[in-house]
Amino acid sequence: MSPAENKLTVYHGIRLLYTLAGPFPRKGNRMGALRPLEDAYIAVENGKVKEVGTGDGYRKFKDAELLKLDGDLVVPGFIDAHTHLVHAGSRENEMRLKLSGVEYLEILKSGGGILSTVRATRAASFQELYAQAAGRLKNMLALGVTSVEAKSGYGLDWDTEIRQLEVASRLDRDLPQTLVSTFMGVHALPEEYRACPRAFLELMKKVLEEVRKRDLARFVDIFSEEGVFSLEEARDILRHAQKLGFGVKIHADEMNALGGARLAAEIGAVSAEHLLKSAEEDLKFLAESETIAVLLPLTSFYLNKDFAPARKIIDYGGAVAIASDYNPGSSPSENLQFAMQLAVLKMKMTPEEALAAVTINAAAALGLDWKGSLEAGKDADFVVLAAPNLDYFFYRFGINLVREVYIKGERVY
Repeated sequence: MSPAENKLTVYHGIRLLYTLAGPFPRKGNRMGALRPLEDAYIAVENGKVKEVGTGDGYRKFKDAELLKLDGDLVVPGFIDAHTHLVHAGSRENEMRLKLSGVEYLEILKSGGGILSTVRATRAASFQELYAQAAGRLKNMLALGVTSVEAKSGYGLDWDTEIRQLEVASRLDRDLPQTLVSTFMGVHALPEEYRACPRAFLELMKKVLEEVRKRDLARFVDIFSEEGVFSLEEARDILRHAQKLGFGVKIHADEMNALGGARLAAEIGAVSAEHLLKSAEEDLKFLAESETIAVLLPLTSFYLNKDFAPARKIIDYGGAVAIASDYNPGSSPSENLQFAMQLAVLKMKMTPEEALAAVTINAAAALGLDWKGSLEAGKDADFVVLAAPNLDYFFYRFGINLVREVYIKGERVY
């Protein structure tokens, strides 16, 4: 979406505005050190924030279009920093198994889980994958999400992994949201490679080189877990990715404390994701690094598992982002608002910390340094909420409180 050249618009009459201006990302106690502006305005020129101020200071913009926002609370656009957006099929048939106590890794070993989605995704055309993912993005937009990470990882072969990334690239061009693609071909071991996992990893390295050549992803991720890929295999793949020029991420310590959080910090990963079972010393090590902890409360909610230790990471001085982990198996929901509310209700984060976790810190987890806050020079992505204050947004959980969504200064919802 390209805003008209030299267009100056001033959005005013904002009762409370959280700009999130300041550190990028926010770490430790600075995550909660947010103060709203009262009776605020946002001046937008050519899709970028020109100025944020209060009172009638906006009247100096003589030639600007003036628009009064119909809402009490305005915040930067929400950023979902961990999703598995592009796939085919659904897995509602696994829900009863989970409710009866069957563990995820057991479902995976029996050919279900990720492998079930792999079969459906391999069989789907570009157009089918595009249409399904576009529908999910529209749901996210209605919930205030203006930027989204999209991981591959449901192909586990050359053609389908590339097709998933091509779909995400087309969606980034066609829809108003910004999409950031992550290659996650090393998500599970496909059935045809069970006897030779090393050959699969070598294949994924070659796919990765093609992805780099075609500029189809910014990041590389891997699922390091008992019965999936070891810490040593993760280090090998991620180091290879770094040599090719990718930023790296890791699905770490979700079901077992393998040391993924420490590995992420040691190799300079942009983020470590999940972290439900990370050892205390590894969390401290992570918090002292530049790696962002991307935590996924909807997954804990749906799987009826413990929630990640957000409070510890923040108190140790770390940076936390919150994401939906939208995927067909363990978090079949696009509702980032509910993830934020669970972060407060179940993970002991403050409302201010949760807001920072889906704006400025989520932007940092995706390398989007021109997004995540409302300050001069950044994209004018913001959400108008039907809430008189921030506490109300978290108190009224489970419903959509978005009134309007703006991307680059243009209303898109």
